[in-house]
Amino acid sequence: MTSLQSNDFLTGKLLIAMPQMTDPRFTHSVIYICAHNEDGAMGLVLNQLVKSITFHDLMEQLDIKKPTPNSEVRVHFGGPVESGRGFVLHSNEYQQDGTMLVAESIAMTATIDILNDIANNEGPDKSLLALGYAGWGPGQLNDELHQNGWLVADYDDDILFGSDLQNKWDLAMSKIGIDPNCLSFESGHA
Repeated sequence: MTSLQSNDFLTGKLLIAMPQMTDPRFTHSVIYICAHNEDGAMGLVLNQLVKSITFHDLMEQLDIKKPTPNSEVRVHFGGPVESGRGFVLHSNEYQQDGTMLVAESIAMTATIDILNDIANNEGPDKSLLALGYAGWGPGQLNDELHQNGWLVADYDDDILFGSDLQNKWDLAMSKIGIDPNCLSFESGHA
């Protein structure tokens, strides 16, 4: 298992889209940052689903034994980059070759083996399956933060793994004590 360096600025944090976010792919999004360093950043959107595919469809496409009825998993829209590539954010008690420790209690695995284990109820205790990811080039995320595009919050288990997608943005905002109605849409103004 590999580990990210502790000096990665936003690794393991939540990004919360500001109300004025104009990119429709990220409107009211909450993103978990899996990696952030001098080379750029990578994260997964936590509160949007892929409407065109189900877990059963995905398992069929990958020729994996169909999951048992009690293992229905939602397929999240992780972001617009490499939308055909899958990632599983999960609790760190589950580890295999290729598992990367993201933060103290969160890991990420991008193999077919984890999907098979999830389908057979042998996967991690907590998980989130996403197709695609949100990516930023060197300095790009920092620029977006300075332009008042995102807020940053500490990781929260309920926000990351919670099933109430519709309220994740509100929960993330309240976690940092912000009422979205009181936010200014211009940087440098109160």
